[in-house]
Amino acid sequence: MQFLDSIIRKAQTHRQTIVLAEGEDKRIIEAAQRATADGIANCILVGNEAAIHEQAKASGFNLNGIRIEDPGASQYHQRYSKELWRLRKHKGMTFEQAQQQALDPLCFADLMLRANDADGSIAGAVYTTGDRVRSALQIVGVMPGFNSVSSFMLMLFEAEHHYPRQAMVFADCGLIVDPDAEQLAEIAVAAAQSARQLIDDEPRVAMLSFSTDGSANHPLVEKVQEATRLARKQMPGVAIEGEVQLDAAIVPAIALQKISKSRIEGRANVLIFPDLNAGNIGYKLTQRFGGAVAIGPILQGLSRPANDLSRGCNTDDVYYLVALTAVQSRG
Repeated sequence: MQFLDSIIRKAQTHRQTIVLAEGEDKRIIEAAQRATADGIANCILVGNEAAIHEQAKASGFNLNGIRIEDPGASQYHQRYSKELWRLRKHKGMTFEQAQQQALDPLCFADLMLRANDADGSIAGAVYTTGDRVRSALQIVGVMPGFNSVSSFMLMLFEAEHHYPRQAMVFADCGLIVDPDAEQLAEIAVAAAQSARQLIDDEPRVAMLSFSTDGSANHPLVEKVQEATRLARKQMPGVAIEGEVQLDAAIVPAIALQKISKSRIEGRANVLIFPDLNAGNIGYKLTQRFGGAVAIGPILQGLSRPANDLSRGCNTDDVYYLVALTAVQSRG
């Protein structure tokens, strides 16, 4: 796919180090082998070293160029345990508990990221989303200026019937169920940053609602209006439309009819949904009925990129998330 090819090229120009917490999983090993061979990233597999080698041998995979970190045998375990204890002792964690928790591959991988021994972290092929997000929040931490972590879907419109052919960011489609105005503004700010990192275009943000430019009065509309005001204050140089209905956000002719002095003129490439119901339904409608390719959810708002896989993922999903995480980690 054209957009994913461009992401791969970006990753190849600044080869970053990506740590994969589920190193014993066949899909993870194969994706790491491909990413290493293609020069996309320096990959680190976390897990039992003997088990990783056994799985690789049984599957016919080559581990050349791939680093393996076995938490129980790693030279970093003690240093990471101290860092985890420092982070969590105010919650009652003892040093002995920190030593035990740092043996967990997900915890170890995120501690590696926190210590700047890796540029990005990936998990979720085996771990649940809850486990993955909890570890990222506790160890990697939230980006300065943010209070919460959200997610986005990267939506690719590259089929023959798509016009224009483009990539778009949909947020939040995976984490924050019912954001208030402040959280919704944060989602918009993070999504604009995500779009700037991944899409070769300036972000044009649409704060979606069932109302356009004051056409309806309701507390749900007021929430989006307030979020728009806050997002504009935080990103004065970014074009943000809100509150706006979907058709006016993406169809120039309708924007011309419905909005006076439109900021994005019906050419949004970042869609901010008012809650998780709308976001989850919206991206799946676009994927299933519209034929768009959906990649994600990808986490945003963290101080460093720590991303989540679906437990139903395949090797391609892991491979492309390695590339996306590598590009994110360049800042």
